[in-house]
Formats: sequence, C-alpha cells, structure tokens
Amino acid sequence: MNLIGDGLHNFTNRVIIAISFAVDINLGIATTIAIIFHEIPQEISDFGVLVYAGLSRMKALFYNFLVALTAIFGAFVGYVLSTQIIAIKPILLVITAGGFIYIATSDLISELNRENKLIKFLISFVFFSVEHWIDVFFKNNFYLEKDCYV
Repeated sequence: MNLIGDGLHNFTNRVIIAISFAVDINLGIATTIAIIFHEIPQEISDFGVLVYAGLSRMKALFYNFLVALTAIFGAFVGYVLSTQIIAIKPILLVITAGGFIYIATSDLISELNRENKLIKFLISFVFFSVEHWIDVFFKNNFYLEKDCYV
C-alpha cells in the first residue's frame, strides 16, 4: 500500500512541476524547490517503512527506485496536458496552491502550536514569515509579467 501511494504521490508531484514550468520558469523553480524540500524526508520515511516491514535494504531501495519511475511518466503527462489543454493550467495551479496551503496549515502550524519555548516559536514564526514574503514577491512579479493567468 505504501508503494502504491508513493507512486501516485510522485506522479502528481511531477505533473505539478511540469505545469508550473509551462506557465512560468520562476513559478516552476519555486514549485520544484518546495517539492524537493517535501520529497527528501518523504522518501527517507518510505524507505524506513519498507525496511521496518521486513524488506532488506537493497529490496527497499530497488522498490523505491521502481516507484520513483512514475515521476517520469507524471512529468510527461504534465507536459502533454500543459501543451494540449490550455484551460487545464489554471485548474492544476489552483489545486497545487491548495495542496501547499493544506500542508502549511495542517502540518506546520500545528507544530508551532506544540512548541512550548518562546524562542523556538519566534524563530519558526520568522522563517514562515520570510517564506511568505518571498512567495508574495514571486507572485507579484509573476502577475506583472504575465497578465495574470490564474
């Protein structure tokens, strides 16, 4: 079940990256960086789940590699969708933004609420704020250049 979910996850992430690059290079780069920071711990945890389930390390790596190949198919599908169906770009961008907002609200903010030490809370808050203003900067530049696709 873990491998099926990971395959679907890899597929959809690469569709999102391909659509983002089709809209704007800056948006594609920002989306790729966000997904990389999300994917590294997710893939490590998938490997750990497979090893904990009883697979050898080599088998777990092999199965993880096979499942990662769905990413190539996802990038191809995203590219084809972005070039053939123009109206799908805004829809997929909204879904992407919603996914990132969901991750931020469900995972990151709940972690802030668990923090008891004020200094750690403030450091996390500052990093989230800086990320927010970087996001606003990229969006403002994106909309100024592109007449607002979304």
